[in-house]
Amino acid sequence: MADLTGGGDALRRLDDPDFPALTMSQAADLLGVQAAFLRSLDTSGVLQPHRSPGGHRRYSRHQLVLAARLRGLLDDGHTLASAEVILGLQDELADARADTRRLQATVDRLRDGSERDGTRDAGG
Repeated sequence: MADLTGGGDALRRLDDPDFPALTMSQAADLLGVQAAFLRSLDTSGVLQPHRSPGGHRRYSRHQLVLAARLRGLLDDGHTLASAEVILGLQDELADARADTRRLQATVDRLRDGSERDGTRDAGG
């Protein structure tokens, strides 16, 4: 039986959302789009797939998620340029919400600790 580890756990790479495991035809099939759609995203610079040594496009799961999000916005009538802006704003909002949750958790932890220590400010 062949050694699939290749100096590391090659199969573990499939768990990496940035690992370019899918061919263009596989990616197009999974997304339910034509390969031309993926080529157009590459040509426009919106999505830059990895290239195999033979020059074939390879897509990661992360790239497929991005392509699917773009497809949804394009189907809703947005231009590619506006879809890019919308995705960027959606990602910024998601990051800001995650930061807010982390900060709120820190505040809650500090507040709980000060209440237990009896050091909470009398004003609030």
